[in-house]
Amino acid sequence: MKNDVNDAAPAPRPGKKPRFAHRLEFGLTRSLEAAVSSLPEGAADDFGAGLGRMAYRLKLRRDVVESNLRLAYPAADPAWIQATARASYEHLGREAAAMLRLARLDRQAVIDRTDVTDDWPKLEAALAGGKGVLLVTGHYGNWELAAAAVAARGIPIAAIVRRQGNPLFDARLTATRERLGVQTLSQREAPSRVPRFLRQNGVVGIVGDQDARGSGIFVPFFGRPASTHRGPAVFSLRFGAPAFACVARRLPGPGVRYRVSGQQVDVPRTGRLDDDVEALTAALAARLEAEIREAPEQYFWFHRRWKSKPPVEGQTPPPAAPDE
Repeated sequence: MKNDVNDAAPAPRPGKKPRFAHRLEFGLTRSLEAAVSSLPEGAADDFGAGLGRMAYRLKLRRDVVESNLRLAYPAADPAWIQATARASYEHLGREAAAMLRLARLDRQAVIDRTDVTDDWPKLEAALAGGKGVLLVTGHYGNWELAAAAVAARGIPIAAIVRRQGNPLFDARLTATRERLGVQTLSQREAPSRVPRFLRQNGVVGIVGDQDARGSGIFVPFFGRPASTHRGPAVFSLRFGAPAFACVARRLPGPGVRYRVSGQQVDVPRTGRLDDDVEALTAALAARLEAEIREAPEQYFWFHRRWKSKPPVEGQTPPPAAPDE
């Protein structure tokens, strides 16, 4: 593993001046990054899991996590809900430690930690069509490593990202992604830059499972209507780019390894864009749900996935979520 990273504080994006609280938070994060990176990988993994258990005991958003699990698994008994919630905190802690270490990994280290054997030929075949590819994932496993695994193998990829509130942390995360070969596109830039990237036969990665409020489309997710971003389906259908449901699932056992998988999702094209967008969005959500059911503790149950409710007929939907 190479530690050729520049340790200087990153330059924040224009127009976002860091406050004292931002600098303090960033300094603490960099200190934690240095400490975690100095540990053997297994010890860093255990340290992260321990932090997760501490957060669970302190009940940080535990009500949200357990409520979401009950909604997704209504027949589960309370003991399973509690055990899965606790395991999800441990997983989040481990992946947080992995992300801190990612800032100091090189591309070969990413390749060594990711297995793409079964599905890589499918991605290469899709790219042979010359219209780019959309990799649609969710907050499951390690979504950052999924994009880095593609870039490390020499395929241009750009990720649509949500900017972080702390501009120093945002700049650091952007620098880490770009050093590993992942270009970043803000949500505001996506409508103009994604089409250009697809026309250049690149791969675009999208994390599309957060509540989209009134701007989303309601499709089933664990049997409940969930407001879901329609952007991935719109880009795929308008520009002819194949859409893959992609995840990077952490594998069990010693060592830190991930299985990066991607399944192309095809739906009939009726020529009615709204209907086709809904069908493809629902199919992508169904694929993510199927993956989550294989290892539910690896999903990010910490956000309110079903916060938005389908509008009543004749009722004005709530405003879209702010694009910060």
